[in-house]
Amino acid sequence: MQLEFYGASHGVTGSCHILRVNGHSLLLDCGMIQGGKRLEALNEKPFPFAADEIDAVILSHAHIDHSGRLPLLVRRGFKGNIWTQNVSRDLCGILLADSAHIQESDAAYKNRKAKPGTAKVKALYSSADAASALKQFKGVPYQQWQAVLPGVRVRFHDAGHILGSAVVELDLREGDIHRRFVFSGDLGQFDTPILRDPQTPKRADLILMETTYGGRRHRDRQATIDEIGEIIKAAAETRGNILIPAFAVGRSQEVLYQLATHYDSWGMNRFKVFLDSPMAIEASEVYWNNPQVLDKAARLVRDDAGEMPLLPNLELTRSSDQSKAINKYKHSAIIVAASGMCTGGRILHHLRNNLANPGTQVIIVGYQANGTLGRRLVDGADEIRLFGQTIQVKAKIHTVGGLSAHGDQDDLARWYEGFDNKPAVYLVHGEDESKLEFRDYLQKRCGVLAGLSEPGKILDLNSISAAG
Repeated sequence: MQLEFYGASHGVTGSCHILRVNGHSLLLDCGMIQGGKRLEALNEKPFPFAADEIDAVILSHAHIDHSGRLPLLVRRGFKGNIWTQNVSRDLCGILLADSAHIQESDAAYKNRKAKPGTAKVKALYSSADAASALKQFKGVPYQQWQAVLPGVRVRFHDAGHILGSAVVELDLREGDIHRRFVFSGDLGQFDTPILRDPQTPKRADLILMETTYGGRRHRDRQATIDEIGEIIKAAAETRGNILIPAFAVGRSQEVLYQLATHYDSWGMNRFKVFLDSPMAIEASEVYWNNPQVLDKAARLVRDDAGEMPLLPNLELTRSSDQSKAINKYKHSAIIVAASGMCTGGRILHHLRNNLANPGTQVIIVGYQANGTLGRRLVDGADEIRLFGQTIQVKAKIHTVGGLSAHGDQDDLARWYEGFDNKPAVYLVHGEDESKLEFRDYLQKRCGVLAGLSEPGKILDLNSISAAG
């Protein structure tokens, strides 16, 4: 009974871990590595295991840094089931299809620009690969035990990160050995709108725990909401647009929720609002159609609204022509578009058209990984390169971390304190500094010394003391 660390051991993307029980191999997530060309090139490398030797996959949630290499895994020979929460299955139908389209489009673009005689670039995977992977998905409701392999059962708890996100609880039996293993997946903040609070299983022998924001505390959420309101009010005077790079799943929906909730107090009637992302539009429909996993307040808002969308001045721009038409708005437009780290998608076109305007406001509402364009903007870049052009950054860049879909160190520790016992912990999914800071914080607050993951490190679960 062993756990092998692989992806997201020295960063926050590329989630992938291997659990071996009763001679079977179980993969926890199979995510895309993100964060610039050097890191993203690693996605093309062979897995450190044979894909056809993996017996099953358990997926914590739909975000591409957790699910994005599943089509590649299938193309390389994986034949088993992919177990995930019901809504995550629905969202993956959207995200994986979009990811495949991006792979194919990027490859086609590079081949068009390549010099004659240059070897053709191949897409990491195709739309057909994504469709094949989706056929292997099996959805499971929250709080229901599901047998996935001999001696292995899984139960999903709400992680409060995005809709369908799950804390993965695994019941493992091998001969006389019985272990309860928990993978946190990505944990959300407590007391946030739309989503329910992260749930903690009762007991565990070992926890694999994310630390994306393990080294910091988020700004007070209400202070963040107030700041966004002030930016929006000020933008009416600066003669510029407001750009909000937002992940298509999770952040886009919360941004729209906040704009609708504060429609009158923020003077939203002065603006035209665009959700410029086909994927975010589809994901919003999934949110709308699954009220059973929303929190109570969000269910009431949805029921009162009657039908989507909540904002009377919201335009859903699905086609590229509709997206291009936004360019005619030189001011009084709020544009919510993916990707959240500005690594691709329609937000890049809006940045190209608006960054040089001193009246433009860019509101960064999510985590920006090292190496991404979003991180360069947050770090104060004076100019950037986009589509072969040098763009001067004269827009005002605002970072409002209080809307993060990830819990901070207090949220993470609060989630850990929900266990009846004090399980052993190994930390993953964080920059090295963040992991070290959270290890020290967890030891001081909870009296437990967490271990640190390393790629290729193998942990013998038989040596972990049982919780009893």
